[in-house]
Amino acid sequence: MKVHDLKPAPGSNPSKKRVGRGIGGRRGKTAGTGTKGQGTRGSIKPGFEGGQTPLTRRTPKLKGFKNPFRIEYTVINLDGLEDFPAGSEVTPESLRAKGLVHKHGLVKVLGRGDVTRPLTVRVHAFSKSAAEAIRAAGGTAETLVPPGGLARPPARGNALTNR
Repeated sequence: MKVHDLKPAPGSNPSKKRVGRGIGGRRGKTAGTGTKGQGTRGSIKPGFEGGQTPLTRRTPKLKGFKNPFRIEYTVINLDGLEDFPAGSEVTPESLRAKGLVHKHGLVKVLGRGDVTRPLTVRVHAFSKSAAEAIRAAGGTAETLVPPGGLARPPARGNALTNR
């Protein structure tokens, strides 16, 4: 087989419509746009419905507000830490290795359940009750700084006055 033998698959390369070739041709005279009126005289914007209120304006706008600076955490409760042996170190990597949290994002420990053995827990955030429960069991609760710096910049008054 040579380059000059190659052809497109049958039906994949249809010939274009040749419009406006006289009244003898199939697409002659009005060239498929009909007679008179708005559609024959120019282009109509997409979504225009002939003066009727368009669908985009009839549907209600979405309510609420989505904060672009929100910090989302993958959470785990204290009862999920019971799989770790006493004295072991709990990190986001070890939690991901056991399949307890998703593979992306920051990790936060919440206070449902209780810890019965001392653990060293290093994650990005704790609830107050979770940190207290870990310390009460003889362990330590250390907060990690997320990659890329602080998760939330420290508050320093009004943003307009801090220039």
